Amino acid sequence: MRRKNDAPLRSDAQRNRERILEVALAELTRSADAPLSAIAKKAGVGQGTIYRHFPNREALVLEVYRYEVHQVSETAEQLLRTRPPDQALREWMDRLTQYAMAKAGLLGALRNVTSAHGTLKGLGHGPLTAAVTLLLDANEKAGTIRPGVSADDFMLAIAGLWQIDPQGDWEARAGRLMDLVIDGLRAGAPGR
Repeated sequence: MRRKNDAPLRSDAQRNRERILEVALAELTRSADAPLSAIAKKAGVGQGTIYRHFPNREALVLEVYRYEVHQVSETAEQLLRTRPPDQALREWMDRLTQYAMAKAGLLGALRNVTSAHGTLKGLGHGPLTAAVTLLLDANEKAGTIRPGVSADDFMLAIAGLWQIDPQGDWEARAGRLMDLVIDGLRAGAPGR
């Protein structure tokens, strides 16, 4: 993922940037106040490299959020290329669950940034909506879900995901919730 309005990065610089984002996601999920020096050290880069890619802490936190949304969204297309639509949808829902739990961990860092700079509006829900729409359309065409389910319907159906405590037994709880949603989507599917 390139920064907007920037020239393409050299391959080593791109790898450094992606590694910084991966480490920052893990560290900021653990602690909203994770020092940039610790992120740099774990990413195997110097602090100057972090500041070359991200001029300040806020820019890094916001890009971690965007990066994670981008990763989740891209997964939809990848899964549809290699799996039947219903399996792709269910596996993508598992990936969305991981994103939700990471986002919950990032909440402290995001709060710090948004309290200083406004809201998260416009930071990435569009790609998620596009991914959901892609998956739902493929499943509707395959007859594996009921017709007429919109991305908004789907997002409302999984809204409970954001209520699961990421410090608890989130995997089992989220799995049950996603199974319920899938069962609901399949009810009335013409191909069943």
